[in-house]
Amino acid sequence: MADRVHPIPAPPHPASPLPPPDQEDAAATETTPLHPTFYGPPAPPPGTYIVQIPKDQVLRVPPPDRARRYKSLAERPVRRRRLRRACFGACGAVLFLAISAAVFVGAVYLVFRPRAPAFSVASLSIRGLDAVAPSLSPELDVTLRADNGANKKVGVDYRGAGEVAVSYSGVRLAAGQWPAFHQAPRNVTVYSTTLRGTGVSFSDEQRKQLAAEQAARALPLTVEARLPVRLRFGKVLRTWTVDVKATCQVTVDKLAGEAAAANRGCRVKVRPFLWWWW
Repeated sequence: MADRVHPIPAPPHPASPLPPPDQEDAAATETTPLHPTFYGPPAPPPGTYIVQIPKDQVLRVPPPDRARRYKSLAERPVRRRRLRRACFGACGAVLFLAISAAVFVGAVYLVFRPRAPAFSVASLSIRGLDAVAPSLSPELDVTLRADNGANKKVGVDYRGAGEVAVSYSGVRLAAGQWPAFHQAPRNVTVYSTTLRGTGVSFSDEQRKQLAAEQAARALPLTVEARLPVRLRFGKVLRTWTVDVKATCQVTVDKLAGEAAAANRGCRVKVRPFLWWWW
C-alpha cells in the first residue's frame, strides 16, 4: 500500500503568537516530513534582533548641513591626482631639457674640440721702481702673447673692460686695460699696453728683499689678466660672456729699463660650467 504524503506547513515566525495547546497536539500527530530541506530559512538564534527600516527613510544623499563637507572630501582625491600629475609633468619637462642640453653640449664638444688659448709675457719694461721714495708711481710696458693655435674651429672674442695688473710680493704695482678684439682659430695675437700705478709703498722687509733679489738679478713678478671672453663656434654659434683669469709668474733681471722676462708658467681659471673648455 502506498504511503500518503501530507503537505508540510511553513515554520512559524518567531514573532508570531504561539498556537493553542490543542493545535499543538494536532500538529504533533501529523505525518513526519520526508526531508528537512522542505522548511524555509532557519529561525535566528535566541538574542538576535532584526531591525527593518522603511525604504522611504534610507538616506542616499548627505543632509543639507553636511553637503558642503561631503563635497570637499569627495573632491580632495581629484585635486591630489591633478597636483601629482602636474608635478610629474614639470619634473619630466626639466629632465628632458637637462638631457637635451647635455646632448647638445656633448655634440658641440665632439665636433669642435675646444681648447684653451695659451698666455705668456713677451717683454716687460719697468720705470719708477728704482727710487727710494716712500711712495712710488711706477709705469710698466707689458707685451702679452695670446696663442689660439690649439683651436682649429673655435674663435675667441675678447670683450671690453678687461684688466691687466702686475704685482710684487702681494703689492700691486700697476694696472691697465685689455682691449676688445676677435682672435680667429689658429691665430697668435701679441698685445702691448702700458700699466700705471700710484701710491705704491713697500715695508722695510720688502725693501730689503727687493734689494737682495735685484742684486741676484732675479725678481719675481706676477702678471694677472682678468678677461671677459666669449667663444665662437663657426660663424653662428656663440657662448655667453664668461670671466677668465690668467695668472703668469715672471722673473725679471732688473727694475729699470728693458728687463729680460723669463716666464715660469701661466695658469688659467674659468667658471665651473665651462670646465670642459679648460
